Amino acid sequence: MKPLVYKKARRKKSEPAYRHKMQIIKGDQVRVIAGAHKGQEGRILRVDRKRRRVVVEGINIVKRHKQKTGPDAEGGIIEFEAPLDASNVMLLDPKSGEPTRIRRQKDKDGTIERISVKSGQSIAKGR
Repeated sequence: MKPLVYKKARRKKSEPAYRHKMQIIKGDQVRVIAGAHKGQEGRILRVDRKRRRVVVEGINIVKRHKQKTGPDAEGGIIEFEAPLDASNVMLLDPKSGEPTRIRRQKDKDGTIERISVKSGQSIAKGR
């Protein structure tokens, strides 16, 4: 009789993380267009392209209870901005202040600039 041999479980190799193409960058002024904070405006603090999420200043504030880890560390209830899905925010037009889609245009020197679809003005990076 053959001895019982357990084979190692074959693990599937995970796919590499996909970096989503996003039209918004850190420092842009945006308006929330869906969800509990619909209609609020703020500036983007952080962009996570792998998870397709953004952190907007003053929006989606959550509370966490933090325990003291040492005699000098502070504990208690801390508040911070939680990430939102990038599809729930829309860039604001620099001219009118209304939400707008973005078009990309290549200049003669080869640099790519973002153009507001509503007004046709270029949008500065991290304005």
